[in-house]
Amino acid sequence: MMGEIRIAVIDDHPLFREGVKRSLGEISGFEIVAEGSTKEDAIWIAHEYLPDVILLDVSMPGGGLDAISPILARVPDQKIVMLTVSETSDDVTIAINSGAKGYVLKGVGSRALAGIVRAVACGEGYVSPTLSARLLSDASSMPRAPGKNNSIAGLTAREHEVLNLVAAGLSNKRIALKLDLHEKTVKHHKGRILAKLNLKNRTETAMALRDAGHEIHFA
Repeated sequence: MMGEIRIAVIDDHPLFREGVKRSLGEISGFEIVAEGSTKEDAIWIAHEYLPDVILLDVSMPGGGLDAISPILARVPDQKIVMLTVSETSDDVTIAINSGAKGYVLKGVGSRALAGIVRAVACGEGYVSPTLSARLLSDASSMPRAPGKNNSIAGLTAREHEVLNLVAAGLSNKRIALKLDLHEKTVKHHKGRILAKLNLKNRTETAMALRDAGHEIHFA
């Protein structure tokens, strides 16, 4: 992505907003273009400022989760990252299913947050690893859908290895270390896997493995 990444911060705690603004403002490549504290602020800012990424809290007046759909109705390409203390699986599921591209727990370091924002701005998705593993565990315990077909059997042996590690919640870096690969190679494998299986995210990956009768091994 060329130029600075334009960010809006929506949180009803002024001190937290100031901390995020200061942390990202000190890192090259980011511009804080707007801030707010309510659902209505988030919707208005998305429409008026068109930021590249909105950092949106879950617990705030009007509800952050309830702001996602109205935002995307006005700005369909808007990238939203939930930045919250909520570790509830239901909140994560609602956020991702509503169209949020990321779900990050407060307490994340400024450099890590910057990396996540860059990734989302470039079209990637992100869920904090602990929450991703919990979602996948929930998904793997759900009853299998009868008669559902997929093409997992058509994957290469290496793609099978990468697929299982992705489903277990490992980051690209950890997968690369575990399999003695370059991160770019892991990303290449992931792209081919998602394309072959017509999947979009880790939760769908876990469900694809579950439906195929594969056990998910968590690391």
